[in-house]
Amino acid sequence: MASDKFTAFVRPAVSKTGWLLGLLLLGQYTGYSQAASRKYLVLLRDKANTPYSLSRPEQFLSQRSILRRQKQNIPVLERDLPVNPAYITQLRQTGAKIAFQSRWLNAVLVEATDAVIANVQKLAVVKGLEFGRSLSNARLEASVQAIPAATASQARKLGALEPLSYGTSLNQVTQLGVDRMHEQGYHGEDILIGVMDAGFLNADKVTFLKPLFDEQRVVATYDFVDKETTVYEDDSHGLSCLSAIAGTVDNQLYGTAFKARFVLLRTEDVASESRLEEANWVFGAEYADSAGVDVISSSLGYTQFDDVSTSYTYQNLDGKTALSTRAAQVAAETGMVVVVAAGNEGNDSWRYLSAPSDAASVLAIGAVNQTGQRATFSSFGPSADGRVKPDLAARGQGTVIGDPGGSIVLGNGTSFATPLVAGLVAGFWQAHPQLTAAQVTTALRQSGSQFGNPDDALGYGIPNFERASVLAESFSELLIYPNPFSDVEPLSVFWGEVAPNVPLDATLTDLSGRVVWQRQYNAGGVAAFALPNLNLSAGLYVMTLVAGDKKRTVKLVKR
Repeated sequence: MASDKFTAFVRPAVSKTGWLLGLLLLGQYTGYSQAASRKYLVLLRDKANTPYSLSRPEQFLSQRSILRRQKQNIPVLERDLPVNPAYITQLRQTGAKIAFQSRWLNAVLVEATDAVIANVQKLAVVKGLEFGRSLSNARLEASVQAIPAATASQARKLGALEPLSYGTSLNQVTQLGVDRMHEQGYHGEDILIGVMDAGFLNADKVTFLKPLFDEQRVVATYDFVDKETTVYEDDSHGLSCLSAIAGTVDNQLYGTAFKARFVLLRTEDVASESRLEEANWVFGAEYADSAGVDVISSSLGYTQFDDVSTSYTYQNLDGKTALSTRAAQVAAETGMVVVVAAGNEGNDSWRYLSAPSDAASVLAIGAVNQTGQRATFSSFGPSADGRVKPDLAARGQGTVIGDPGGSIVLGNGTSFATPLVAGLVAGFWQAHPQLTAAQVTTALRQSGSQFGNPDDALGYGIPNFERASVLAESFSELLIYPNPFSDVEPLSVFWGEVAPNVPLDATLTDLSGRVVWQRQYNAGGVAAFALPNLNLSAGLYVMTLVAGDKKRTVKLVKR
């Protein structure tokens, strides 16, 4: 898409930008001061009689988002439709204050007193409340305020900085083979990366990001904490993460995709830790989807909250329970590659990864040092249901990054390993644009330094651009992954032998020959699809694929 049109569709004017429906404020947000006010994620029963249509996705998605789906044979589903405006009206009539809505969850974030939320729950259109309770106490500001300095525990969560007199990013780049990627001319051009974080303090002022802003490659910003469009006056953690992808300082720092475009989203409030921030993560991911983002980079994780009664247990990290995890899985299913930090709890009593890194289809990133050994703080897997986690690892101990004062420093944390891999994803996808998001994720996993022998410390190991590129060529044949598959890890099919625009017929049968699923896809340049969740019983199945004069039959195992 031409740059002038791209700029137009990321303008934050709700009245003229259909894809922002339900992502920015739904009307004037005016909080009120009663101590009993709480924020709730209200779940709605359905999307019946909605004015939006699956046949007109331009009502709520950008053209770039629609094209991303079409390229990957991903249909627009009912979950993509915005919340029914008539239901919003009913919620407002109770006195509830509306903040944001979620298409994917069919939910609305409201603020209400005890009496108001009781009336909300009596509405016929309301299914219930997420988690059955409030997400957090209301925290409203009359004006934008600076975030207080992070406590020691918050710094550990986000990744700590230490001064560096002079440093080089050579090791963290070559460790991933990104130097060879750059040599081949792939720097992330025309790839749109969404960075979701706690703030990007001074990002628009520091010299190491000057080319990014001079070239107007930050195409949209939004702050879901303070409900405003600017993101440059809050916490600096997102700035440091962004620098690992986009920074450019000769002889000191080059990001892994320093020519990419960016959407910068603030979803995290470092002054607190609550499930409200997970809800913000959902809204941010939906914003990224609607804007047409290709890659999400998020160095945020959730396990323990200020209200300990709402904290997760390790058993909750099963790929389908945590709020942010469910959103991350859907984000991947819309055709984005989602890259998230595994966490910095390897030395703590928690020890394990955090949400949303337990989602099946995301790349959860652990941290290594200069020699490729696991950083002692890097969180362990597996997921609670036994899947390999983390997925991959990158330099997270002594990572060369930038700080809000404009200096180049060293950082420690899976927070900083994550954007390095996100930049690798961007350049790799740029080099192999025929791939789907699921194929990109698969190729990078399989390029890991220990793919043949994954463990709970580094998963499949350190990915590599050239190894992944070799694997990308093999996708010209047939790849069905994973096998065995499960409801948590859905089956993806890629058949590169199919000529563009040749219909692909897919049929799944059980061993008795009974057809349990059947569909025809129109391959617009790549034959790829994901099997929907059919609630199949565990056992053996047979998939038959027919495209023109080509036919393939594969046995599959459902766990």
